[in-house]
Amino acid sequence: MASPTLSPDSSSQEALSAPTCSPTSDSENLSPDELELLAKLEEQNRLLEADSKSMRSMNGSRRNSGSSLVSSSSASSNLSHLEEDTWILWGRIANEWEEWRRRKEKLLKELIRKGIPHHFRAIVWQLLCSATDMPVKNQYSELLKMSSPCEKLIRRDIARTYPEHEFFKGQDSLGQEVLFNVMKAYSLVDREVGYCQGSAFIVGLLLMQMPEEEAFCVFVRLMQEYRLRELFKPSMAELGLCIYQFEYMLQEQLPDLNTHFRSQSFHTSMYASSWFLTLFLTTFPLPVATRVFDIFMYEGLEIVFRVGLALLQVNQTELMQLDMEGMSQYFQRVIPHQFDSCPDKLVLKAYQVKYNPKKMKRLEKEYAAMKSKEMEEQIEIKRLRTENRLLKQRIETLEKGQVTRAQEAEENYVIKRELAVVRQQCSSTAEDLQKAQSTIRQLQEQQVPGG
Repeated sequence: MASPTLSPDSSSQEALSAPTCSPTSDSENLSPDELELLAKLEEQNRLLEADSKSMRSMNGSRRNSGSSLVSSSSASSNLSHLEEDTWILWGRIANEWEEWRRRKEKLLKELIRKGIPHHFRAIVWQLLCSATDMPVKNQYSELLKMSSPCEKLIRRDIARTYPEHEFFKGQDSLGQEVLFNVMKAYSLVDREVGYCQGSAFIVGLLLMQMPEEEAFCVFVRLMQEYRLRELFKPSMAELGLCIYQFEYMLQEQLPDLNTHFRSQSFHTSMYASSWFLTLFLTTFPLPVATRVFDIFMYEGLEIVFRVGLALLQVNQTELMQLDMEGMSQYFQRVIPHQFDSCPDKLVLKAYQVKYNPKKMKRLEKEYAAMKSKEMEEQIEIKRLRTENRLLKQRIETLEKGQVTRAQEAEENYVIKRELAVVRQQCSSTAEDLQKAQSTIRQLQEQQVPGG
């Protein structure tokens, strides 16, 4: 069953938009033609913004001058030409994917950071993760016929996944049904992971863009190649690593805020765990979260670190004034909507964050060594506890043995005393017997005739 392609609110505009600020650092190495192309996208963003403001102005007041209407019409005309150029460009990218991936990687990266047009997301996401021709797709229909031990959990949780989105509203909605199908199918192909609630938000986003079979293939690739499988394993070891790395970045780049968090016992996992597990899909509105997801599909979890630290940088002053409860409320109510009108600013802020892949790799090794040591210590503690338990059992046995021996010794002593008395009685009886026998002999001798 194929699900319809849906567009999050304003996603088409967001997808076509480009940062109005300076481009990210990678653009410095682009050719003049490529820079011109990026400039066109930035102009398109400016026109989108102008057109949006003009429409708001017209809706808010009937006193607009004729020149305003002409200006709006002109901007819309220019915008339509740029939108057409964008469609042509992304159509060419999709058709010449390998060429762009090999020879125009820097330009492709810049274009993705500026947002993939909504109608191209399905194919581009599949191309980005190499999910266009996967054998597992042929297994999908058979997997749906099987039963999974996770079915009850999945049924319980899908109602909580995008509950306000039209596609997923209602217990019998198409969205909930195809979401259940994909989650169930994955739980059968990867029984170690099975089902984890946060993953449903990722699958839900995929289903907004493409049919369920393709969403299933993309999700399998994301789990296999994008570190998500390690994040969703029952041990969640990868989440611990991500939190460890993020804390290092926080301590290094925002030491005052880090100190404040510690003083308030506001642990990193309290606000950042959902960032890594759902890739901001439970944090931002869909148009903003989808832009982050575009970049994730090309650059992986790095964008989560960048966006997360960018949010803290932007809000450092306000957070420093709050206690733990205040910060929790701030993360839930204020931060998610700060970039609703301009996700490009969020992307720009994210790429102003210092991110060192070599340092992150070193932290990964450091964390692995630390966890290995902890595991060794846990094994040693377990061994010592087992040894201690056995020693206690041995002591209890010895103590019981000592009590038993003491009881036996006491019994032996009583028996010996009784035996001594019996022996004495026997000796006395023997003497009495000898006397009696002697008396009998004397009497017998006296009775002899002639005596």
